[in-house]
Amino acid sequence: MDQPIMDDIHRTRVMFSDMLNLPRGKYVPVEVAAGGSIGFARGAFAVSYDRDLLPVPGCGVYDGLPDMELILDDERRKSWQPGTEIALGDLHLEDGPFGLCPRGVLKNAVNNWVDMGYNPMIGLETEAYVFQRDEDGIWRPYDTPGAFVYGTGPENDPKGVLDDIWDAANKADIPIESMNGEFDNGQFELTLRFSGALKACDDAFLLRSMVREIGLKKGLLLTFLPKPIPDRGGSGLHVNFSFCDKDGNNVIAPAGNLSDLAKQCMAGLIHHHQALAGLLATTVNSYDRLSAGSLAGYWANWANDHRLVTTRCSTGSAKSARLEHRMADCATNPYQATASVLQAARLGVASRMSLQPPEDLDGLENVREKRHVPSGLDKSMIALDKDIKLRKAVGEAYCDALIYLKRDEFKRISGKSVDEVRDFYLPFI
Repeated sequence: MDQPIMDDIHRTRVMFSDMLNLPRGKYVPVEVAAGGSIGFARGAFAVSYDRDLLPVPGCGVYDGLPDMELILDDERRKSWQPGTEIALGDLHLEDGPFGLCPRGVLKNAVNNWVDMGYNPMIGLETEAYVFQRDEDGIWRPYDTPGAFVYGTGPENDPKGVLDDIWDAANKADIPIESMNGEFDNGQFELTLRFSGALKACDDAFLLRSMVREIGLKKGLLLTFLPKPIPDRGGSGLHVNFSFCDKDGNNVIAPAGNLSDLAKQCMAGLIHHHQALAGLLATTVNSYDRLSAGSLAGYWANWANDHRLVTTRCSTGSAKSARLEHRMADCATNPYQATASVLQAARLGVASRMSLQPPEDLDGLENVREKRHVPSGLDKSMIALDKDIKLRKAVGEAYCDALIYLKRDEFKRISGKSVDEVRDFYLPFI
């Protein structure tokens, strides 16, 4: 059988994620990308969702908006767009890595673990709603009258958008683990396969861009907003992780029981629970999702195979044992979310923290734990600002910039209705 003719690649789409989880980039000729770096204005990190230029620390707003360079990976990614390849990379200034680069923050977290003798492995679960325009041009929830949780096929997706996503992901080598209907009508879960931390986050970053672009071509809006519909379930970003030792063995539960390292990881996540909200739940809308009795990461607790706690562990198989942190949502870029979870876990190991008893109540109406996430984005930024150890682990320059950006965001949305908050974020998330 004749082999299909590959698209003639005539352009490179260079891409990076900013702190707002927007896929910034440029289209350039292939020969230009072959030079290995592409310049951008550092002020891209200082632009709010509504396009105000803010004096975010590190962005050089009062220094003429100087350049940063995206140093491209040697490897090129396949694209879902005809005639296009994708180049990812790390942002640098003249004197070294740019401290506000989310991908660089993740690489630093991975290196910290590698220095301890462990290689982090990551599996990301993403959730999204689909919206369609009504006769007045207003975005309304996707009309899926026969939808149900774990649903597949036309009852859950009458326009076949998931079919198009599956085909595009296959073409672009984005490794889908599973796709299915989530709890509510028009809500879907898109899970990626376990991989090394950097590849897993690159895949998640590209998946989010890809599915939104595919949806828009069909007249649909796929939104990863944490709680776009007040009376329906929320959408999260579950960070599943494990560690391999130098021999490639999973060290989470090697003998069927949680290892000391796994317990210390969970203790670190619980210890830094409030401050983590400032890194994992980064919109005003995030706190509509994070509430008592939800299947989100509200309480500072853990348990084995319990979806009503923040850190859920799975120890049924020594090979596939993992920890699952359930607080984040996809408004947060995957590099930042994963790096923050890894660093909080590492701090628990470094301090040999003791793990509290597991949650043994239902989590819906009854819990043992009293500590929970702050009540809003403003309070989460206060918690992050005060948690010096976590700030230093993630990167002080990064956290300073994020706190400035998000405090400004909170002020401009403060006092708006639920619908106004949703409409503020909906075009971007």
